Amino acid sequence: MRIDGIELRVVSLPLVSPFVTSFGSQSERIALLIRVVADGVEGWGECVALPEPVYSSEYVAGAVDVIERFLAPALMADESITAERVGEVLEPFVGHRIAKASLEMALLDAQLRTAHQSFAAYLGVTKELVPSGVSVGIQPTIDELVTAVGDYLDEGYQRIKIKIRPGWDVEPVRALRSEYGAIPLQVDANSAYTLDDVVVFQELDDFELLLIEQPLYEDDIRLHSVLARMISTPICLDESIVSARAAADAIALDAAQIINIKPGRVGGYLEAVRIHDLARSAGIPVWCGGMLETGIARGANAALAGLPGFTLPGDISASARFYREDVTEPFELENGCIRVPAEAGVARLPIPERLDECTVSTRWIPRVS
Repeated sequence: MRIDGIELRVVSLPLVSPFVTSFGSQSERIALLIRVVADGVEGWGECVALPEPVYSSEYVAGAVDVIERFLAPALMADESITAERVGEVLEPFVGHRIAKASLEMALLDAQLRTAHQSFAAYLGVTKELVPSGVSVGIQPTIDELVTAVGDYLDEGYQRIKIKIRPGWDVEPVRALRSEYGAIPLQVDANSAYTLDDVVVFQELDDFELLLIEQPLYEDDIRLHSVLARMISTPICLDESIVSARAAADAIALDAAQIINIKPGRVGGYLEAVRIHDLARSAGIPVWCGGMLETGIARGANAALAGLPGFTLPGDISASARFYREDVTEPFELENGCIRVPAEAGVARLPIPERLDECTVSTRWIPRVS
């Protein structure tokens, strides 16, 4: 395809309630949306970077800069670019996987719209529904956590994940097990602990959790391998898995018994598929993580989660979990599941009026002939 231009649109969406993790609190989602116009067809993508470099080294303003100065010109210089070649064309630019992923998504969206093909069909997914789990941030009190989890269970979510950090770990889990029994329950540390905290993880072994997600440093797969031999709860790697190569290392070192695949973090949906295939061949279960995506990327995550290796419920919740009003038609929970979109393209299209209401800034990057 020939790219005519790329629009970078920053939007601000208030969250239903603050989302608190070990690395900070969010009360609004500042999202970078990508609109690619190629061969006269529009395609949409979503950059999952946060406003500050606290989850990863990437952040929204940095993504805007690197796309405008380097990535977009490289793609537009290629007269016959395809989504499948985005990774190859952008490889000379080190890092910036989240920014690259958003461009790949937008181009793939335009490509599939041109072909009148859904993302599910492109992936070979035949499932119509995928199971939905919910991620619950750190609450002000344990009683409020218990109440929040009860509400999500009443809504039909099939798995509960709670965020933990030092001082907020064993007792919240104990309270949830006491109140709700053997519900599917897992915890996410977001790299908040060190190996010196092994006693905490050994205490958590008593609660038969599905997994402990990313307990240690994001850039240390080796130490996760050490920890895995000291506890019985399966370790799931998230931030450590930035590519198929990283996934291969984690599997080879027995550092991950489960892998959380976040398409934006690993460089795009095509790399996410490669990680899925690698993990499946090694017998490692995977699930699809979330980054508070708007409806633009939420449906794409649902389609990805329809692949056979995704055997655990992902963080693909209903739009109302985070947003009173999304930029697209909302995704609804259906008997604890999210429906896989069947329409052409990767992304659910934004509602123009809603998009204008929440837009903070736009930049148009034209093709230079």
